[in-house]
Amino acid sequence: MEFFALIAFMAIIGAVIGGFTNSLAIKMLFRPYKPIYIGKKRLPFTPGLIPKRREELAVQLGRMVVEHLLTPESIRRKFSDKAFMMGMVDWAQNEVLRFMRKEKTIKEWIESFGVKKVSEKIEGKLELFVEESYERTLGELRSKTISNVMPEQLLKKAEGKIPHVTEYILNKGLTYFESDEGYEKLREMMEAFLQNQGKLGNMISMFVDNETLVRKVQPEVVKFLSHDTTKGTLESLLKKEWEKVQTWPISKVEEVIGKENVIDFLNNQIKKHLPIQEWLNKPVYSFLHNYEQHILEVIVPKLVEMTGEFVADRIEQMMERLHLEDIVKEQVESFSVERLEEMVLSISKREFKMITYLGALLGGIIGIVQGFIVLLVR
Repeated sequence: MEFFALIAFMAIIGAVIGGFTNSLAIKMLFRPYKPIYIGKKRLPFTPGLIPKRREELAVQLGRMVVEHLLTPESIRRKFSDKAFMMGMVDWAQNEVLRFMRKEKTIKEWIESFGVKKVSEKIEGKLELFVEESYERTLGELRSKTISNVMPEQLLKKAEGKIPHVTEYILNKGLTYFESDEGYEKLREMMEAFLQNQGKLGNMISMFVDNETLVRKVQPEVVKFLSHDTTKGTLESLLKKEWEKVQTWPISKVEEVIGKENVIDFLNNQIKKHLPIQEWLNKPVYSFLHNYEQHILEVIVPKLVEMTGEFVADRIEQMMERLHLEDIVKEQVESFSVERLEEMVLSISKREFKMITYLGALLGGIIGIVQGFIVLLVR
């Protein structure tokens, strides 16, 4: 009976010592968090192993992540994985579809980035662009003549229109002077003419009244405008004037028309053909719904593929610029020792318990062996 009691006692003592020793060793990995001093002398094993080696641990973890876990080659393999890329395409398609189906207007999307008075700013930018483009273009052309600037084919085409212009002017003149309005205009002109002639005009008015003169002059004016000689003379005159105009420098044309008039005309045409306000108040979907299938089935997969290739080809440079090793190091260093302990224990709590139990088991076995040795020595 004494034999079994001794063996059991030694086994229990050994198990307690073994379990306690291993448990204490595990706790000493983290505890104490800070060094303990007696006077000026620091107690051995303070602080714990991990608090003492935290900086070295941070460096080693950063190096391990970069050299063994998150390597350029592993990332490149991921981008070569068809299943991963298909998943990326599905995700991108869902995101793009969600974006396109939203009822938000273009104006609301732009304003969500902090841009206010969108239409005014766009119109202002367009006006500035028109003015700058006008100045840039005219700056190179002002010293040149119309004949130097306009293509020869266009000049010939314009000259070929002169007979049509001549006929148009004469036809309009005929129509006008044959009308009641033209008749009244001739009468007013005749009255003004006679009044300006002084006594001679009064003398003529005494013998012939204005109505008679107008009735005689009107057919002559119509006959004059209908005569081929008039047509030839006007056509010749227009050709001579056109030849003179061709020698004008562009600066003179600008002066005649007016710079501000040209810029205002261009701005008005742009606003007329580009209804910016109307476009901004439409939802994005109204512009994209006709191309939805093409965007989702062609453009999005292609963009994902191109992005994957771009990242894979430049992953080394990107990782160098990211300084992942430093990021991991700084992150670990920023953790409190309590947080590190919590993280390690959350991962290895079961294993640490098993180590404690193993220590108790080994201690118990050693206690049993010691008990046998004591009995033998006795």
